[in-house]
Amino acid sequence: MSAVAIPDVKTVADLATQPEEYRVAVEKIVISHAVNELYGAQVFDEPAIALAPTPYAKWLTCRVAMEEYHHHVRFRTLAEEMGVAPERMDPDAKRPLSIFEFQLRTWPEFCVIKAVADYAEILQVEDLLHCSFHPLRNLARITMPEEKFHAKFGKDFCLELIQAGRAAEVQDALDRYFPITPAFFGSSNSKNNEMYRRLGLKQRSNDEMRADFLGRVTELVEKDFGLRLPVLQ
Repeated sequence: MSAVAIPDVKTVADLATQPEEYRVAVEKIVISHAVNELYGAQVFDEPAIALAPTPYAKWLTCRVAMEEYHHHVRFRTLAEEMGVAPERMDPDAKRPLSIFEFQLRTWPEFCVIKAVADYAEILQVEDLLHCSFHPLRNLARITMPEEKFHAKFGKDFCLELIQAGRAAEVQDALDRYFPITPAFFGSSNSKNNEMYRRLGLKQRSNDEMRADFLGRVTELVEKDFGLRLPVLQ
């Protein structure tokens, strides 16, 4: 990447004064978060309330669903303040990430999704904590504690299932879901990612984040769960 001065954009109003490339890059990130937070809440978190086995588990799952919908609202509100047309944040208009194509059917599957996929989301949010567009940086800082709670939710309930003699169900869910998660980080030679880093919107390459994710999930599954992480093809 060529060395250029990284912008320091403190407000939405200041965004309007930036070059088109910068404005387009910010829009892409914000729209992606708005769409995928909504889609994840719709296909995983809300349906999981019915799958939760106890009132306590249902209560916590309701909290997760509420927070995921709120993440969508936050990013959508920022996008609208930026002048993004509402239809550009409709999941029918922009294809959500492939990790949301998994057909959720069981409680162990949901617990694995939260334990694994929300680790991936934590890394994406981490990468925005020093974003050159301050409104997006601020959203990341507000969102991070909730994403960490969601990952802990998944870890805790996976451990509960394992301790209850249902390790085979957790392993089966891992075997089927984990292989699709590394694609969450995008391609190795992503032009968008190169642009985001050059403009100071993101800090790390897709491959750097993917490697970090694989390291964290390997420790979670093998050390904390005592299970086997599926081998990626």
